[in-house]
Amino acid sequence: MNRNVIVTCAVTGAGDTVDKHPAIPVTPAQIADAAIEAAQAGAAIAHIHVRDPETGGISHDTALFREVVERVRASGTDVVLNLTAGGGGDWVPSAHDLSRGGHGTDMQSPAERHEPVGALLPEICTLDCGSYNSGDMVYVSTATMLREHARLIQAAGVKPEMECFELGHVRFARQLVEEGLIAGDPMFQLCLGIPWAAEADTGTMLAMRDKLPARAHWSAFGIGRQQMPMVAQAALLGGHVRVGLEDNLRLSRAVYASNGQLVERAVSIVENLGARVQTPAEAREALGLHSPRQ
Repeated sequence: MNRNVIVTCAVTGAGDTVDKHPAIPVTPAQIADAAIEAAQAGAAIAHIHVRDPETGGISHDTALFREVVERVRASGTDVVLNLTAGGGGDWVPSAHDLSRGGHGTDMQSPAERHEPVGALLPEICTLDCGSYNSGDMVYVSTATMLREHARLIQAAGVKPEMECFELGHVRFARQLVEEGLIAGDPMFQLCLGIPWAAEADTGTMLAMRDKLPARAHWSAFGIGRQQMPMVAQAALLGGHVRVGLEDNLRLSRAVYASNGQLVERAVSIVENLGARVQTPAEAREALGLHSPRQ
C-alpha cells in the first residue's frame, strides 16, 4: 500500500461533456479557477486541457494554455501543473471513404502536440503511449510519433507522464525508457475504463502495474462510476490517484460533482485507508520535478 499518495485532478478534459454537466470549465478563467479549487481541496497536481471558449469543443491553442497557467500562478496557489500533450490524435474514419478522416477527426504532428508545452514549460506534460479504439474513434499515436514526441519533451526539460490505456502501451513506454528517451525515474498514468481500452478493475490494474519498470512512479484512474473504486484500488496497490471532471461528472447518480468535491472524496478515501496525501512541494520532490517556471 502507498502511505503517501499524490492526488491529481483532471479538471476539464476535451470530451463531449459540456452538455452533460451544468458547470464544466470551458474558458481559461473557469479552468484556472477549477485548478485552484482542486488544489485547495487537496490535489497536488492539476491536469489541464483547454477548450474553445465559444463552443466548449477541443482546442490546442497555446494562448489559451498560457492564460490558464498565468492565472493559476498569479493566484499564488501552489499546485503542480500538468499540461496535456495528447490532443490531436483523433481519427474518425469517413463513412464514405475509409482512407479519409470524417467529422470529428482532429490530427496533429508530434511537434504540434508539443507546441504549448515547449512554449510554457510546465512541470509535467502527458505522453499518450499508443493507439487504441475509443468508441468509433481511433486515437493515433504510433511508435515513430511517440519517439519524436519523447525527444521534444526531453529537450524541453519537462517530466513526461506516460499515459497507458492498454497493456501494450506499458510495454512500449518501457521501450522508451530503455532507449534513454525518458529522463529520470519514469512516471506512468494507468488509464482505465475508456471504451474500448483497458477495463477498470483490479486484475487489469494489477497486470499493468506488474509490468512497470523499476523505479517507476505510477498513478491510476477509472472513469465514471469506477472513479472512486479505482482511487482505493490504486492506493492499496502502491500507486497514486487521479480524479476530476475529465473522467467523472457525478458524485452519485443524481448529483453533479465539482472538481473540489471529487478531490475531497478521494482525499477522504486515502485517509480512511490510513494514508496521507502529499503536498505539491512533496510531490515535486518525490517525482523529481523542476521548480515551476515563472
